[in-house]
Amino acid sequence: MQTAALVRAMKAGFETLSPQLKAAARWVIDNPEDVALLTAREQAKRARVTPATLTRLAQHFGLGGYDDVRKLHAEDVRRHPRSYRGRAEELLHRRDTEGDAALVQDIFASLTHHLQALAAPKAVARFTAAAERIAGAQRVFCFGARSTFSVAHIFHYLRTLFGDASVMVDGPGGTGIDALRAIGPKDVLLAITMTPYARETAKVACYAAERGAGVIVITDSEVSPLASAASETIIVHTETPSFFDTMSPAFAAMECLAALVAARRGERTLAALAASEKQLASFDTYVLPLQKKRIRS
Repeated sequence: MQTAALVRAMKAGFETLSPQLKAAARWVIDNPEDVALLTAREQAKRARVTPATLTRLAQHFGLGGYDDVRKLHAEDVRRHPRSYRGRAEELLHRRDTEGDAALVQDIFASLTHHLQALAAPKAVARFTAAAERIAGAQRVFCFGARSTFSVAHIFHYLRTLFGDASVMVDGPGGTGIDALRAIGPKDVLLAITMTPYARETAKVACYAAERGAGVIVITDSEVSPLASAASETIIVHTETPSFFDTMSPAFAAMECLAALVAARRGERTLAALAASEKQLASFDTYVLPLQKKRIRS
């Protein structure tokens, strides 16, 4: 069993557990680094359960004992140090021992692998379902926090070019979320978040779902905190040999999604793009003339 599979099983079966086992499961799900590094006795103390409860939890999910849970998490930490500092130390070590060329090759090999995964049949089905829901929406509200802000913004920017109503949930002085007051059942929220997951993004997704809006989530795990609020989920992978997770697959996913939505509008997209180009030309925005591309209806 892998750590991700164990966590999925715990989340899926969470409501069937006893109160003590729920407390233990919540500790495991919320504190993966501590599960790997602390003794079982110390973990039991922090989770406010007995060590025997941790053992019962492991056995409930098919493991021999809690040491098996710790070993799974320890192996994850060894493979993928979670702190930026730890990953940066690994990056420097690899550069010193293997050289720049090896590091460059590994980074782009990982990106190639992540991008290829987005063309798999299951991923294509997710893109199609998300595009259908967005195409049928009255408005799309785009939200991404911290490193994912630019990913959300590229979809908003492209959507305004081809003429669909789009709202970028962002503003000065922390007023960005005020735009969500208008969200409703005819709208869709497009939200992006990756490990370690921005808390505000999870709150925004839950709020939109409570208001009846569709929620399209781009994230890196089936058990992302946004999963429960999502109408459709597109999974992108972000791991690279670098200290910082890559946003390149998320950008690619967003650009693909925008293209699918634009294509569904057919001639309306062409007319909107022509109007956008005319407006940009009136301000002499670009050095080179825009190249026209035909979108088939």
